[in-house]
Amino acid sequence: MAQVQAAGVLSTEQSTIWSWMTTVDHKRIGIMYLATALTFFLVGGVEALMIRTQLAVPNGNVMDADLYNQLFTTHALTMIFLAIMPLTVGLMNYFIPLHIGARDVAFPRLNSLSYWIYLTGGLMLTSSFFLGGAPNGGWFNYAPLSANEFSAGSAIDFYVISLLILGTSSLIGAMNFIITIINMRAPGMSMMRLPVFTWSALCVSFLLLLSLPVLTVALIQLYFDRNFDTNFYLPTEGGDPLLWQHIFWIFGHPEVYILVLPSMGILSEVLPAMCRKPIFGYAAIVFSTIAIAVLGFGVWSHHMFTTGMGTVPQMVFSASTMTIGIPTGIKIFNWLGTMYGGSIRFTTATYYSVAFIALFTIGGISGVMHASPGVDSQQQDSYFVVAHIHYVLFGGSMMGLFSAAYYWFPKMSGRFLSERIGKVSFWFMFVGINLTFFPMHFLGLSGMPRRIYTYDSGMGWDTWNLVASIGSYILGFGVLLFVVNVVRALRGPMNAPDNPWDAPSLEWGTSSPPPAHNFDVTPVVRSRDPLWYERDNPRDEAPVARGPIHLPPPSYFPLIVTLGILGIGVGFLSHLALTGVGIAVLIYGIWGWAVEPTD
Repeated sequence: MAQVQAAGVLSTEQSTIWSWMTTVDHKRIGIMYLATALTFFLVGGVEALMIRTQLAVPNGNVMDADLYNQLFTTHALTMIFLAIMPLTVGLMNYFIPLHIGARDVAFPRLNSLSYWIYLTGGLMLTSSFFLGGAPNGGWFNYAPLSANEFSAGSAIDFYVISLLILGTSSLIGAMNFIITIINMRAPGMSMMRLPVFTWSALCVSFLLLLSLPVLTVALIQLYFDRNFDTNFYLPTEGGDPLLWQHIFWIFGHPEVYILVLPSMGILSEVLPAMCRKPIFGYAAIVFSTIAIAVLGFGVWSHHMFTTGMGTVPQMVFSASTMTIGIPTGIKIFNWLGTMYGGSIRFTTATYYSVAFIALFTIGGISGVMHASPGVDSQQQDSYFVVAHIHYVLFGGSMMGLFSAAYYWFPKMSGRFLSERIGKVSFWFMFVGINLTFFPMHFLGLSGMPRRIYTYDSGMGWDTWNLVASIGSYILGFGVLLFVVNVVRALRGPMNAPDNPWDAPSLEWGTSSPPPAHNFDVTPVVRSRDPLWYERDNPRDEAPVARGPIHLPPPSYFPLIVTLGILGIGVGFLSHLALTGVGIAVLIYGIWGWAVEPTD
């Protein structure tokens, strides 16, 4: 894609802390998402290491049961809502406008608001450790154990309010991405020319839009049960605790695909570039992504086979769970087809992408096993399920995200991550993942239940728990090497060309890092792989930019709106008077937002 000089760019941004706080540039917001989420990922990793230290030997006494319950609950909440989801949102923020040839997202100030609300919810959840105790009922928070009778204090209220705030952030972002992708594509970029990562982001956004309101209803009902004496989930008062399970898992299982689909999209970007050939079966990958998103809403009750469901619903959800493995298998064979016959460059990004295929397949196989009610009943709430979900989320989602880091870091920073350190880091992670999580299959099959904080010697669990704990420290060291690699690269010179991988998608057709306005002229797309098409079919004349490029100005009103939301949340946790103050600040922020000039 030819580079041309823009006639002028209208922008008022300065390289100051305040400019970062008030920015509406999708790239800066994406970077803030990534930096914040990486920090929370490290926090969640430390929590995991503390858990594995407690379980390394029988009768561990590193912590008591209450702290252990808080740690395994916040570990899951942190990794799901504060790390993996926002890491993918950071990449979506940065690259979707670049992928579709747009200047920015459809609603830049809403994009900023989404980030600040996410940060607020994350800090509120994490601060609960120091403000009366963190949530301790598991990320699923089953009723009636979440009732005041069994969970006195503010821990569960922190869970409710934090997730409501985080859900607000995700809903705003999802609507923004949907409108951006549908309405702001460059000329010639039809839906079937979208990069697969953008297709994944679109499907994930619809999943969020349809599933999060369900969780919102459940959380509000739980808050009312705990604070206003309603009885939605209290069986002693006529409520139904299974109602919580149904509502939660209607959200909870699509959430798994919300976490995994972006990494599947990343592989579909990395592998063609590294294999130097177009993605094999583009249409099949796109429609399998849509199929996963649709079928993801029809499998939730396989989490509930042990609750006394009848034979008919067991058969229905067993069949739907097996069916959803079909589009996933299509993707795996298409990735292998992309690699077959390709001129493969074995970069660190390639290593992580291939590891995703192997590890996610293991997690997928152990997941399909739970389509059988009989097998599920034996493995329910055992460490076998812990192994399954970690092969899916770390072996899958995080391997894809690490691949994206090595693939897109040159575009974002103008610098390469060290391939030597990257490959050493990869092998520590790959070995650590398998040493940590594969033994959990054996522990689960031998009867070790989840969420126990200690166990007696002689149960047959000693050796594999020790192996898993050693593996967790190896894995942690691999992640530490990645952080060192990032810091080292950022302190080095800008040495990356605009398109170091000779990749085909539009983001590589601009400078590294991209300018504030992304493209000097709006690209015209003539192929599914536009840069390869331009390379092989060069135009006689490069397009010329005409007129100034307008960029939306910075705004501090998203910060004010966020402060109002924070006040409302704190009020619901302490005193309703603070909620009134928060509402007043929120109304002022919305009013100022509405009358703020955008020219």
